[in-house]
Amino acid sequence: MKRIKAACLCQTLHFQQKEDVPYEEAVRLTDGEVEHYKKALERSRTQYRILEQSRQADGSIVLKILKQYNLCPVGDYLK
Repeated sequence: MKRIKAACLCQTLHFQQKEDVPYEEAVRLTDGEVEHYKKALERSRTQYRILEQSRQADGSIVLKILKQYNLCPVGDYLK
């Protein structure tokens, strides 16, 4: 019988800007969307570590994240 000892997901998320709003407002909305995503992870008690967060030339944000998979233990992944 096999058991999962530790598991994590490595994701690259691209938070794109809305195209029908002015640039400054689109940047603010994108920032808010990223913060909402982080708070949702914390509310659900999902363990995570942000590996990289970068703003692109168009104002969108690319987030590279390592996060807990379901309720599996994370082992040494998030240390």
